[in-house]
Formats: sequence, C-alpha cells, structure tokens
Amino acid sequence: MSCFNDIITRLSDEGNLRRIPTGDQADGVVDLSSNDYLGLALRPGLQTEFFSRTGATSIPMTSSASRLLASHQEEYHMLEELLSGLYHRPALIFNSGYHANTGMVSAIAQSAKTLIVADRLVHASIIDGMTLSKSPFTRFRHNDLTHLRRILEKEASCYEQVLVIVESVYSMDGDRADIDGLAEIKRDHPNVLLYVDEAHAFGVEGVHGLGICRSSKCYDDIDIIVGTFGKACASMGAFCAVSAPLKDYLVNRSRSLIFSTALPPMTAAWTIFMIEKFLDMDAEREHLKVLGERLQSILSPMSPGFPITASHIQPLVAGDPKRAVALSAKLLGYGFKVLPIRVPTVPPGTDRLRISLNAALDIKDIERFGEVLAEITSVR
Repeated sequence: MSCFNDIITRLSDEGNLRRIPTGDQADGVVDLSSNDYLGLALRPGLQTEFFSRTGATSIPMTSSASRLLASHQEEYHMLEELLSGLYHRPALIFNSGYHANTGMVSAIAQSAKTLIVADRLVHASIIDGMTLSKSPFTRFRHNDLTHLRRILEKEASCYEQVLVIVESVYSMDGDRADIDGLAEIKRDHPNVLLYVDEAHAFGVEGVHGLGICRSSKCYDDIDIIVGTFGKACASMGAFCAVSAPLKDYLVNRSRSLIFSTALPPMTAAWTIFMIEKFLDMDAEREHLKVLGERLQSILSPMSPGFPITASHIQPLVAGDPKRAVALSAKLLGYGFKVLPIRVPTVPPGTDRLRISLNAALDIKDIERFGEVLAEITSVR
C-alpha cells in the first residue's frame, strides 16, 4: 500500500492529483467542460416527450446479459437499422466509445501480419486497443500526412494489412483530420484500412450532424467509422459503421462486445429518439460554429505559438498543471466551469483548460467569458 501512497503524494506535489467531484453543479454556473455539444442533455421536455410515446415505459431498463445472450433485442436492432440507413453500411453498437475502440482495434489487429499506424494524439482508448492487440504499432506526427506517407512507403509492403487510425475532430485540441488527404494516401496502398473515430463530430459536424466522413466525397474509402452517443447525442454507448463481413467478424472477435453486459434496451430506445432529434438541428449546429469562431478570436491572442481552431473544442494552454488548476478555480469563482486537463491526458508541457461549447450558450456568454479571462490572465 505504501507504493500507492507514494504515487498519490507525488501526483499531489505535481498538481496532477485528480478527485471525483461531489455534488451537483451550482445554479447559475456556465458549464464549459461538458461534451453536450448540442445542449440536449438538459433541454426541458425531452424526457416527457419520450416517455409519452406508446410502449416507451414498458421497455426493459436492463439487458441482464451480453449482447449475444440477451433475450430482448428489438431496440438494439432498431438502433442499428437506423444507423445503417444513415451511413449506407451495416452498424454495430457498443457500450461506450472506450469499449468500441479497445474492442475493435485489438480484434482487427490480431497478429504480427498487421501494422497499426496511428496519429500521435489519438484517444487513450485507441492506444489501449493497440496495446491489447497482437500487432506492432507506430505513430505519426499529429496531422502530418507527409510523415504518414513516409511510414507507409517504408513499411506497408512488409505487412498483409495496415490499420491507419485517426480522429476526425481531436478531443483535446478540437482540430480536424484531413479526411480527403488520408483517403488519397489509402488509395496508394491497397492493404491499408482507414479507421476514423468521429466521437466528437457525431451530431455536430457534416450534413445532418452525421460527421465529417459521411459528408466527404471520399466516404467509400473510409473502412471503419466510430461514433459515440454520450456527447452531442446526450445518451450512452457507441457504434461502428463497417462492411458486412467486418461486422460479422467483430461480433465473433471483439472481446469488449462479447464479454460485457449490453446497454439497457431503454438506453437504445432513448438514443434512437435523440438521433431523430439532432438530424434536424442544423440551426443549432450553425450557432455552435458562430460561438466557436468568436471564442477562437478571443483565445488566439492568448495562445502564441499554439494554433487555435474555430471549433466546439478549444484549448487554453497553461503549460503547467498547477497553473491550469489555479485558472480553473478562478474561473469557477466568476461562474464558469472549465476543468483543467493535465498529464497524461495531454502531453507534458501542454496542461490546459479545455473549453467545450454547446449550442445552448449565447454569444453573450462567450463575450463575458473572454472578459473574465482577460482580467484573470492580464491579457487583453
């Protein structure tokens, strides 16, 4: 036990000790840390509308078994059919984005005959999937397609299959992958599978909020698309959109699917309800873009040397964990919840405030936030 205490002490001294929050957020606080990008999670009346639907209250609240063993399957199939129609390819649901990435990456890359090549800033769930796999892996510099191309030119011919993994919208910086550029590289290497995690794009980006890939002219070049329901969709779970053979393979080889109790059918039904809602929320998506552009204009002068993307996710890099924690505490005193993000979530020296926008915010909220930031950082 002493070794655990030593680690806790060290983390505290470094400013990297995390605590689970207690209690609910105080009234009047503007939440800039939530991934509820469309503002649906707290929209009044949605639960009442959902439960007023015929039969909604009789849907089971638990599956009580894994997906392969559950006796109640109707809502799962309905959700997958909805997604399949939207993406024009089969869909498979998972319990979370973490389950999806760890389960799929480790299943697809299951031998030394596959090489994984991932962007340097992909999510921890993808890194864990690579670690659990039986395949060698390497990383390319963030969004550097020239570096990726060099790796593939050197290594691709040595393997039966190469799995290239990126995120369409990166969770900490909010910047975007060059999907068309990635597809062009894939076409030069017939043994490449392109895997795109759209966790932070689903509901927000592209036509009807279906993500950047679905709107790309290179859509057919993208082999694996991952989306999550716990962010803009205001639900729980995740999905992949893949070919029919790959879906069948994952059902038989993805350990996170096979060995986990399935999502509650009620959750699957709620997810269907929420997807149907956000498909028609183009006005909210446009408003979110306006908020992002205004925030970028505020943060860019405060971030010399660290480019800020006009996105629903934007960082203010403090460079030190204790400074990030102190800035977060000061902002909370002014009524803004912006939690600090520290190592190992981000690389050393890039400890930050991660600012997440949502469509329920008003432009006046962003203006006031900018004024408060300028005051507490003495930057104007």
